[in-house]
Amino acid sequence: MPYDAVKMKDWQISEAAEKKMPSPEEWREKMGLKKDELMPYGRLGRLDFLKIMKRLESKPDGKYIEVTAITPTPLGEGKSTTSVGLMEGLGKLGMSVGGALRQPSGGPTMNIKGTAAGGGNALLIPMTEFSMGLTGDINDIMNAHNLAMVALTARMQHERNYNDEQLKRLTKMKRLDIDPKRVEMGWIIDFCAQSLRNILIGLGGRMDGFLMQSKFAIAVSSELMAILAIVKDLADLRKRMGEITVAFNKAGKPVTTGDLEVDGAMTAFMRNTINPTLMSTAEYQPCMVHAGPFANIAVGQSSIIADRVGLKLFDYHVTESGFAADIGFEKFWNVKCRYSGLKPHVSVLTTTIRALKMHGGGPKVVAGLPLDPAYTKEDLKLLEAGLPNMVHHINTIRKSGMNPVVCVNSFHTDTKAEIALVRKAAEAAGARCAMSEHWARGGEGAIELAEAVKEACEEKSKFKFLYPIEMKLRDRVELIAKTVYGANGVSWMPDAEAKAKMLEADPKYADYATMMVKTHLSLTHNPALKGVPKNWTLPIRDVLIYSGAKFLCPCAGEISLMPGTSSDPAFRRIDVDVKTGKVKGLF
Repeated sequence: MPYDAVKMKDWQISEAAEKKMPSPEEWREKMGLKKDELMPYGRLGRLDFLKIMKRLESKPDGKYIEVTAITPTPLGEGKSTTSVGLMEGLGKLGMSVGGALRQPSGGPTMNIKGTAAGGGNALLIPMTEFSMGLTGDINDIMNAHNLAMVALTARMQHERNYNDEQLKRLTKMKRLDIDPKRVEMGWIIDFCAQSLRNILIGLGGRMDGFLMQSKFAIAVSSELMAILAIVKDLADLRKRMGEITVAFNKAGKPVTTGDLEVDGAMTAFMRNTINPTLMSTAEYQPCMVHAGPFANIAVGQSSIIADRVGLKLFDYHVTESGFAADIGFEKFWNVKCRYSGLKPHVSVLTTTIRALKMHGGGPKVVAGLPLDPAYTKEDLKLLEAGLPNMVHHINTIRKSGMNPVVCVNSFHTDTKAEIALVRKAAEAAGARCAMSEHWARGGEGAIELAEAVKEACEEKSKFKFLYPIEMKLRDRVELIAKTVYGANGVSWMPDAEAKAKMLEADPKYADYATMMVKTHLSLTHNPALKGVPKNWTLPIRDVLIYSGAKFLCPCAGEISLMPGTSSDPAFRRIDVDVKTGKVKGLF
């Protein structure tokens, strides 16, 4: 029986469900694992992916299911909840099912967004561990990343304090001649801390470091997190650790983590992060949690490793892409699948009546403030005006060769007439459509969705990439802007165009992935423009280079890598019950 999601908070549902959560021994039996393939970690465990993949290398892959969304409101439209609900729904149908989701950042958890563990009866458990660090991957990434900055700043101090002969004799180092005005990397912390966006370091005397401007970003925006999401194995991780550009020297040449001789130690910190953490849905389907990269500057997906393992362990494997289909699905389609060599069977487009009304011209939606009544009362005209946004994303997914399943993530305020209108529009656009009540009813409420997805998985996949890897950077950006975003074209700022030409001329960058950077709140670069804007041009102001991940990131608009903490953050409501030691108040 599902829990009362209206009366119970998510952490209360998690606590109740955890009482029957399988033990590590029970998980081994349930998943058909060998004893040494699941490494217990408290109530959780890590999966030894190399051992699992070696044992199951000849087993055919299961069905590969991706979950994305229409352009969301600032509240989000429930992709994680839909992903968990779909696993539960397939479980109700008796299917062998599991999934992989991203690890949440402590910043949003302690701020406005919450835990990203799903919600209601479509919830990942144990929720407290999920929300507060899991098995330590983000801490390992922070240590490895910040060690690179320690190596850089110490090197700059020593090169300033010693001449060439002293430097070689005392430190056994050659001079790198780092340009303090071209330090690309900064420090990271896993909180939303706007006061650390721009800082001065090295204040004091000559022994107190190198005086210069620096910065902090949130941990999940680190290139190391992006790398974890795309590596194939430990050897691949080790190689990429040495190729990260930390700064440039005064001659304009890159200074890498390998040059600083810190890459080995960084890999040592990250050696355990390559094994996914095993968690559970509230109805006890296995779900891996692995990696948590930003969806704007990085791929915004759980790891390739987790997907490879899931496709061997389960007949149906569900994974989620961050943000809407114009960002998350596009990167899943053209980057993650290209890197992994895996071909998906179906994409689920998470849709809400609330978001469609916003795209139809509804009142502004602000996180932390009550919804306007327009979103909770039936209004077919407003809803119909917003349907083109959903149809646009359906068409994007169909360009990949797949036919999507539209999931109407149902709220209790949605009416039968509104759901019928969405269904009619989705089917007219060539998609299957299913209404799902997984938040309120768990797997029972997701049976219609599960049946639609199962049916779609039986269709022969015609998956194809949007562009060949040989296509030049500016041509790729133009194609993505026109085909996926609906722009008329692209305008390049002079510095950005000069950098793009330089990158196109250098064969080293020919196979780098194109990782578009823009807002998730609009198809355009302007978050205020809703629906499907017409007659606009995408401006590119810069191209970021991530040499370890091998990403080129064309930037449209301003993107902050360090979010700010709000005036009413979630941490005000989180506490510990001193009698039981349990965390309470998590969303």
